[in-house]
Amino acid sequence: MKICATIDGMRAARRSLAGQESGKLLGLIPTMGALHEGHLSLVRAAKARCEAVAATLFVNPLQFGPDEDLAKYPRDFDRDCELLEAEGTDLLFVPTVEEMYPSGAVTYVTVEKLSDKLCGRSRPGHFRGVTTVVSKLFNIIEPDVAFFGQKDAAQVTIIRRMARDLNIPVQIVSCPIVREADGLAMSSRNGYLNADQKNSALVLYRSLMEVQRCYERGERSVSRLIQSGVKVFETEPAVKLDYFEIVNPETLEPVDDWSHGGLVAVAGLVGKARLIDNIQLGYVNARA
Repeated sequence: MKICATIDGMRAARRSLAGQESGKLLGLIPTMGALHEGHLSLVRAAKARCEAVAATLFVNPLQFGPDEDLAKYPRDFDRDCELLEAEGTDLLFVPTVEEMYPSGAVTYVTVEKLSDKLCGRSRPGHFRGVTTVVSKLFNIIEPDVAFFGQKDAAQVTIIRRMARDLNIPVQIVSCPIVREADGLAMSSRNGYLNADQKNSALVLYRSLMEVQRCYERGERSVSRLIQSGVKVFETEPAVKLDYFEIVNPETLEPVDDWSHGGLVAVAGLVGKARLIDNIQLGYVNARA
């Protein structure tokens, strides 16, 4: 695995790879490190689809708010490198903040009408930070396919729209959520939780499963489906509900009919950790 710390070095490695593997696909997995099985499943998906795989380790300050956990976000560079190399990653980009955002940089990428939905409403500027850094990574690495986890469903929708609107020649693939045995969606922030908090955090998954059960029994009223999920949340006072919404998975607007299915999305605060989860009802992402 070749590790590159500079943009020039990464571009040179990409050119070298293209020369060696002319016409072959390069898959990219952008990450902020603190890798878990969810990240590694993306590497495996990329290996199955592409001849070469690149990953990134970069804790992006632009997507953290002033009172969020940038300084405390888990970092374990050596472990992350070992995991990626064991999975057969070919290229790893590990830039510094100064490398990615040179002094005086004032340019940002914003996807209007989408970036203030779901987590974007609770975390102003978050998705602007995501789309800015991902557009830079796409420009530097020039992947053919980029792989993201479905846990960050709104992020996937926004990045897909950004790539389309800016004519970036990359296919965006969304891969299934990877869960613990008890149903908790894997997240780097799960490391903040003690045993009791981890047990409380399961309310996110339980609330989604209740909505799914109601949907499968024939319920189609969005308000009643949301109410069924919120009622589950009320049984776990240790978790503060941020939002519980059912939206169109392509526009992130509230669902008013089910012709395009619905994304049931939830976010909650468990101790110092903000966790998210989702399920899709009546919708198949044919582009993944």
